Amino acid sequence: MNKIKNSKFQIRLPIILAIGLAAGILIGATFAGPEQQVSNFMKSVMKFREVMSMIDRAYVDDVDTDEMTETAITKMLEKLDPHTVYISAKDVELSNSDLKKDFEGVGIEFNIFRDTIVVLAPLSGGPSEKVGLLAGDKIVTVDGETVAGIGINNRGVIDRLRGKKGTEVVVGIKRQRNKELMEFTIERDKIPQYSVDAGYMVDDEVGYIKVNRFSETTYDEFREKLQTLVDKGMKKLIVDLQGNPGGYMDRAVNITDELIADNAMIVSQEGKEPRANAEYRAYRNGLFEKGPLVVLINEGSASGSEIVAGGVQDNDRGLIVGRRSFGKGLVQSMFMLNDGSELRLTIARYYTPSGRSIQKPYDHGLTEYQSDFHNRVEHGELFHADSIKFNDSLKYQTVKGRTVYGGGGIMPDYFIPLDTSWDSRYYVKLRNSNVVREFSLNYFQKNEKQLKGMEYERFLKEFEVDDKMTKDLISLGKKLGVEYDQAGYERSEKLIKTLVKASIARNAWGRESYYPIINDVNETFQAALNLFDEAETLAEK
Repeated sequence: MNKIKNSKFQIRLPIILAIGLAAGILIGATFAGPEQQVSNFMKSVMKFREVMSMIDRAYVDDVDTDEMTETAITKMLEKLDPHTVYISAKDVELSNSDLKKDFEGVGIEFNIFRDTIVVLAPLSGGPSEKVGLLAGDKIVTVDGETVAGIGINNRGVIDRLRGKKGTEVVVGIKRQRNKELMEFTIERDKIPQYSVDAGYMVDDEVGYIKVNRFSETTYDEFREKLQTLVDKGMKKLIVDLQGNPGGYMDRAVNITDELIADNAMIVSQEGKEPRANAEYRAYRNGLFEKGPLVVLINEGSASGSEIVAGGVQDNDRGLIVGRRSFGKGLVQSMFMLNDGSELRLTIARYYTPSGRSIQKPYDHGLTEYQSDFHNRVEHGELFHADSIKFNDSLKYQTVKGRTVYGGGGIMPDYFIPLDTSWDSRYYVKLRNSNVVREFSLNYFQKNEKQLKGMEYERFLKEFEVDDKMTKDLISLGKKLGVEYDQAGYERSEKLIKTLVKASIARNAWGRESYYPIINDVNETFQAALNLFDEAETLAEK
């Protein structure tokens, strides 16, 4: 038996007990509760300690007690709800990085093409741009270690390139037309994160803002975009939350407050402990409290997205357009544990202004909960609104008396079915296999001077994906294992060409330039443009 391991475990036993005790207290077994409840809780803690101690002392083989503890905690939390999770210490930083205003690293947008890390773009003002990395550079080595052709994944890239500000990393780059490997020493720095992908004027009156998540800086980014659009004379607004999975609740509340006036309720939450209860109302003078408003959602819009959509819908402030949202109405709080790991514990349910909880059921376990999207497809919900069944006992009224339902996401005021008339398996394979992104990057590299010399507005109006480009795309697809399907291509030709054009624009002018192009084939966006009269009537009633 490994005595060092035993000794380590004995030292860790108080920590394990403290973690168990803290988790138990947080899920309701407080010492202020009934005596029987406290007694049962302490029996459970002692039983866990007893079993772990016996395993460590008497089990025939050496065991990794750290791993066993992690597994025990994870399995225990599966008995609660799908959104209460334990995150190990080594995964906390990566897990939280998407929601932070910045992280520390080299500052590149990358993808993995043919088992090779390819720089899609060095982030503006970041350390990689400063040392001269370019779009299309292939990262072959990192600190002398070969990273091409080893089956590296996104986590492997992040582990190697992220690091503390001021530390250095040496990357070996293979650049087009350069035979020799080029080495760059990059000093890591803080890299800003952006969660508002676009904010632009669709025409002289209509503004559009795309929010991809609710992170630390989302409200500030949103307000800046909104102010710019207002200054340009915006009279009507589309807020696009399609595919937005949520994030920080208060950022969603603050964004809604920019759109809703008069101390109106935005959202409330209720939990077991009184300190988890709260009401959030509109209190500031928002930048767009009047004027036609449309919010776009779909089956990927969750949590914070549903707070915005629910607040707008229940206050009859604007129209919700798209497909039924995900249905996450639970509030998590983050608790740091002694070893640096984190417990994200559900402490409350939130309720839209009409009083509805939009949390979908999770009584039948995590597997069924996670297969909800598949079930929606099977039932035809993405294509037909009448396939959606709501429980009449969960019927509520908006401020102006419209009927809305709880218990399963936000049902839009206008349902837009998923349009498959242009879709094909061939298009999906081209998109999912990175063929379009690689082709667009190659095209940009070969034509960078010509593209950069062209104004974006001119590109938007005049640039067309011609027959030669599509032939080259098809040829690249074949090299990457996507066999040409003529019927599929003909069906999806407009989708394919639009995606290629939008991807080229993103390489040349940044992520915001992507949306004015791709929205031409976004059926929900196109429908929203024709619903402003009704949105205005609703707001004025």
